[in-house]
Amino acid sequence: MPTSPAARPPYAEPAGPGVWRLRVWVQPGAKSEGPAGEYQGCLKLKVAAPAVDNKANAALVKLVARVLGCRASSVQVESGQTSRKKALRIELPAEPAWSRLAAGQAEPS
Repeated sequence: MPTSPAARPPYAEPAGPGVWRLRVWVQPGAKSEGPAGEYQGCLKLKVAAPAVDNKANAALVKLVARVLGCRASSVQVESGQTSRKKALRIELPAEPAWSRLAAGQAEPS
């Protein structure tokens, strides 16, 4: 079910046909994983993995893919590889349910 542009959060935007850009602020080394609100125009996400050897980026991709119900190969770090502020590229045929991501709800099995 596509999301109307009015219901789309400010940190998500279309980047082409079947491509979405998600601006995130990552908190690596957190005790728990999931969303932590908005910060500086980005969705703040906590990941337990440390910011060493790309572990936090890999955990971020897995977290976003799990919550959106897509394969991890559909989510890529587009920019901000070594920064807390990142842009993710998400390739899906339909617009994701952004509200699930903000709430941290995984796709039902």
